[in-house]
Amino acid sequence: MMSPKGNVMRLKVLMLMAVALLGGVALAGPAAAQIEVDINAGAVKPLPIAVPAFSGSGRGAEIAQVITGNLERSGLFQPLNVSSVSDKLPDVNVQPRFPDWQATGAQALINGQVTVGPDGGLRVDFRLWDVFSQQQLLGLQFSSTPDNWRRVAHKISDAVYERLTGEKGYFDTRVAFVAESGPKLARIKRLAIMDQDGANPQFLTDGSYIVMTPRFSATSQELTYMALRPTGSSIYLLNLETSRQETVGRFPGMVFAPRFSPDGSKVAFSVEKGGNSDIYVLDLRSRQSTRITTDPSIDTSPSFSPDGSKIVFNSDRGGQAQLYVMNADGSGVRRISYGGGRYTTPVWSPRGDFIAFTKQTGGQFHIGVMRTDGSDERLLTTSYLDEGPTWAPNGRVLMYFREGSGGTPRLWTVDITGRILRPAAYQGAASDPAWSPLLD
Repeated sequence: MMSPKGNVMRLKVLMLMAVALLGGVALAGPAAAQIEVDINAGAVKPLPIAVPAFSGSGRGAEIAQVITGNLERSGLFQPLNVSSVSDKLPDVNVQPRFPDWQATGAQALINGQVTVGPDGGLRVDFRLWDVFSQQQLLGLQFSSTPDNWRRVAHKISDAVYERLTGEKGYFDTRVAFVAESGPKLARIKRLAIMDQDGANPQFLTDGSYIVMTPRFSATSQELTYMALRPTGSSIYLLNLETSRQETVGRFPGMVFAPRFSPDGSKVAFSVEKGGNSDIYVLDLRSRQSTRITTDPSIDTSPSFSPDGSKIVFNSDRGGQAQLYVMNADGSGVRRISYGGGRYTTPVWSPRGDFIAFTKQTGGQFHIGVMRTDGSDERLLTTSYLDEGPTWAPNGRVLMYFREGSGGTPRLWTVDITGRILRPAAYQGAASDPAWSPLLD
């Protein structure tokens, strides 16, 4: 792992180019429709897919491995072991020998070719095939610098996911989180960032103070988070491109739970003083803050709707923590959760259709979702401690952290049906994940 803050920007790609090859984007006919994946179905059998090593020079095998991992972790695809297939696909412009691939049981095939140009630049061509109809579903070409080959693999994964599910992908993204180490009563908590598949983890703070609740801006190039020192708490803004860090101002009391508005011009957060907490909104241009709740209770965890017009938050003004929605100026407060238990950490889906939350009932914690009016509540997970959901940019998958009775938190993912539940790729102790938008 790299510790210097500036190193995080080495993940940034010099503009990736994706162009449809002439005649290379062909929508399949009726036979191809059989391999489309309905991600809303109650039970989906993962689609068998073949992803052999890409031919040519460069990192063909590694690119195929990253694509394989992305598709497998989505829970919608079953990558097959195709090492024994005699068709080695040496030229991406030549049709595969489909009987060879049909024999593996694969319904879809991804093949590709990597070329290193005279200037050292990387070009990756790939095709997506319907194996049984023998039709090409997609053909794209990506160009990049050699050190950004992983992003090319994520871009290809997103293109394949979108073509076969009809939904945007979420693989070319990053996750900010709190990396934890040390004993529970003396835990070191550092701000960290990684690719969504757990690759390229880097520390952004040195562990000399506790960090909590990192959140991305809409541009993916800025984070806000809470820092807790013996002298008190502060909310910081961190520019990932320049490594510049600044506080958002000084407030009387404890400040926590910051989150950007969708356009990045404001930050909503909570201020606790004398046992009461209220929600404030800070305009980052004028640096003027406005208190938008005044109830004598605990109001916290604000999250904007995608259009910025409303805020969901949790409050115990009704006796225990429940979810409320208000206009962005604090008017029109209405309660939306009425189930038993405590509701906390709400976050609005980027699609605008759901609100995710943490719910505690008895001795169990759950990650759940509900419609924005509180209807159609669904609990997706149950464990000793599940907390802190964050949405993938396509609004179909959530990441959160799960802690067992032993006290070590880990990152997990679940889709909005609750059917695809699995540990995240990152294996270290971690909490408070925040999923970035798709990278440019």
